[in-house]
Amino acid sequence: MRITCALAVLTAANLLNNWLARSPAMYVVICVIATAVLLMIAHWDGLTPADLGLDAAGVRRGLRWAPVLVAIVLLVLLVLLAVPAGREAFRDGRAADLSLGRMLSGALVRVPFGTVLLEETAFRGVLWAMIRRRHGTAWATSVSSLLFGVWHLMPSRGINRSNAAVGSVFGEGQAGVAPTVAAAIVATAVAGVVLCELRRRSGSLLAPMTLHWAVNGFGYAFAWGAARWWLNG
Repeated sequence: MRITCALAVLTAANLLNNWLARSPAMYVVICVIATAVLLMIAHWDGLTPADLGLDAAGVRRGLRWAPVLVAIVLLVLLVLLAVPAGREAFRDGRAADLSLGRMLSGALVRVPFGTVLLEETAFRGVLWAMIRRRHGTAWATSVSSLLFGVWHLMPSRGINRSNAAVGSVFGEGQAGVAPTVAAAIVATAVAGVVLCELRRRSGSLLAPMTLHWAVNGFGYAFAWGAARWWLNG
């Protein structure tokens, strides 16, 4: 019952964000409200802050992991940017047309307080803990990661048109949409497994939150900068 309620909240948030959220502010508001409701469901289910990786000890462990994770992401992005083939991954129309203010708002507000807050609380926090208590860690990681992949079905439509690297693989036309979406679901499900394992090993929800923000936030900023200084055409 409680897991079903959590899934209903996520379904509603996904539909609202993809159909009705016309501004970054509305997107963040929807994510924050959904996060609050999920935490209430977790409390209803009897989960403690420690179960969610949000107790004081968990936060301290997460803070120790954070600088290492940020450094690793920055290193990977810099290596990609230094290699011509890797540089194409940053050719993304969604970031190229943004002003500096909107890019900073995306990286520092929308991503951490919208995307990361909701997705990590949901998939590595509440759902993972609820399923783990009932069926064990392997099931928790498998199910929450699969759901994380499906969560990206709607947002991934159109990536083949906005991202040149994706378009070059799957095609930029309508025929490329289905394989792009399928690949996005698989890729994010795999990413979900990595984030769940990070949650398990660190004992903190802050660790996967940090990695998620670093990948999305720095990726946002690098794509914006690459369009202006490193990519031609």
